[in-house]
Amino acid sequence: MSDAALIERSWRDPEDFALLFDRHAGHIHRYAARRLGDDAADDVVSETFLAAFRRRRAYDTATHPQALPWLYGIATNFIRRHQRAEIHRYKAYSKMGVLFDADDAAQQALERASAHAVRRPLAQALASLKARDRDVLLLVAWADLTYEEIAHALSIPIGTVRSRLNRARAVVRDALGSTDPTTEQIS
Repeated sequence: MSDAALIERSWRDPEDFALLFDRHAGHIHRYAARRLGDDAADDVVSETFLAAFRRRRAYDTATHPQALPWLYGIATNFIRRHQRAEIHRYKAYSKMGVLFDADDAAQQALERASAHAVRRPLAQALASLKARDRDVLLLVAWADLTYEEIAHALSIPIGTVRSRLNRARAVVRDALGSTDPTTEQIS
């Protein structure tokens, strides 16, 4: 059953919305945890699904069968509220030279990669980005969303997604010595 169908069913039976939570809460939590840490991620997931539940009748089920980009957009808005903590976290990482990850598989990939030299400049670059540019970059790199999905998630035109991503890539690429941040493992 598509996400859109679940949302429509939840209009009649609100308990069906729990199935959408079960399906996507892990994705949203991993994304938020990578940006803010586990404690704040728990709050972001709760806030995201509560807001999504309240807005479910406004969701365009006809043109958006998958709700994950919509949920990432809501989560990104809540993450912005935690932006000061996120920037503080990146600055701390840049001093320590470590970027922690929320799940073991990604941490193992990070350890396999020879990314140790990249961590500190990457954290500094992420901290220096404007929030809107960082949001787009991390939705590409960590949530693996397409430009179209990001545009939908953030309610911005695709051209804006492209320009923000281009700016963010340029900043990070400069910090990493011409390495494209969306083709390398950002963890």
